[in-house]
Amino acid sequence: MTRASRSKLPLNRRALLGGAMAAGLALPARAASGLFTDVGLRGGHDADLADLLPDTADDQSRRLQEAIDSSAAAGRILRLPAGTFHFSNLTLADGTRIAGVSGATRLVYTGQGHGLLAERSRSARLTGLTIDGANQRLGEHVRGLVQLRFVEQVVLDDVTITGSARDGLVVESCSGRIERCDISGAADAGIFAVENSDLSIVGNFVHDCGNGGILVHRWSLGPDGTMVSGNRVARIAARSGGTGQNGNGINLFRAGDVTVSDNHVSDCAFSAIRANSASNVQIVSNKALRSGETALYSEFAFEGALIANNLVDGAAIGISVANFASGGRLAVISGNMIRNLTPDGPYPPTNSGFGIGIAVEADATVSGNTIEAAPKWAILAGWGPYLRDVAITGNVIREAGLGVAVSVVDGAGKALIADNVFTDTPGGAVVGTRWRDVVTGDLTETGASGWPHLTVHGNAVMGGGE
Repeated sequence: MTRASRSKLPLNRRALLGGAMAAGLALPARAASGLFTDVGLRGGHDADLADLLPDTADDQSRRLQEAIDSSAAAGRILRLPAGTFHFSNLTLADGTRIAGVSGATRLVYTGQGHGLLAERSRSARLTGLTIDGANQRLGEHVRGLVQLRFVEQVVLDDVTITGSARDGLVVESCSGRIERCDISGAADAGIFAVENSDLSIVGNFVHDCGNGGILVHRWSLGPDGTMVSGNRVARIAARSGGTGQNGNGINLFRAGDVTVSDNHVSDCAFSAIRANSASNVQIVSNKALRSGETALYSEFAFEGALIANNLVDGAAIGISVANFASGGRLAVISGNMIRNLTPDGPYPPTNSGFGIGIAVEADATVSGNTIEAAPKWAILAGWGPYLRDVAITGNVIREAGLGVAVSVVDGAGKALIADNVFTDTPGGAVVGTRWRDVVTGDLTETGASGWPHLTVHGNAVMGGGE
């Protein structure tokens, strides 16, 4: 064989490695290992071998199911090419790993029962897929276009889910992570995560959904541990109505030990972040813009809420930590900036009404917050007799109808209001209220000696006042 003919032979990895060894070149162990590792990673199950036909009008469900089953049984990744595949009723076998071409591999649901469903398996991994529900009807046995139940390890990375007739993604009794996904156009919630353990929902974009953005729920009160961090949630409606059951960007219900941090939440019909009966919740360093009702809410039967370093711009109420009557207690509300509130809410005003910066009731510290442009009250301390052990210190309050409204109803507990700065609060800096009615003068001027449950001192009042 001539040198010229030898130069035209195809070069492959085996020949290259063999030639290197024959030439006495000692490859480092790490380099040799890397070559073989790459070979293993490339050994995904080729969808073409399963007779899949992208970009046709034919239903590919049978071929897709065969490819899913065979690749999972072989422990390989099913690599789908670019193109559109029409399907219904796909079951993700134990160990399913499907990888598509990001933005180019589309699975379009045809409305024949369910979309993608995994139940009682060890793992399911999806990446680089676009799953389009086409607003087609889902069967009553599922509530999401992609539904994963009792899967020990769930991973969704760079997956787009759109156009679900119910929820976009449902994750029930699972662990794992949902990250870098784009979920939109769900008739109900974008992500419904229920009864999970140590789930991470990180870096996703959830938007333009009918009733909710990211929901972290449990069937009964208990620890959950889900982390909801770094997500962008936008334009969440409340098409099914109600007074807060729907229309929330991030909603926790009965789920304890949940962290909600560094999220950007905007244009929600009700709350940007709403925690109902969720103990030991941390709501930290989020941005809440243009909320229709209460921007950040911890309510009903909870013990322990840390709400710190958030930015709220535009809401009917900035932060509410309420329902001591139902057991809601123990909170720190610190370092938040709240501004541009409105007296108008999504329903006729009840109880204290709207236009309030922070509302708090029991066993709570309210410190180091800055509140500007609260048309009614900057801070509401207590509601009727539901006030106990509240410290309001070191806050800056500007341009509010009045500064602090504190309950003086019989049975109200202790409150300390000290070392705050009030500027331009024409209704008074600190006043006593019975329910929604102001019944005292400015206690920074008259003193609080007539109200033994109150301690008011060291506040700086500038401009406005009575």
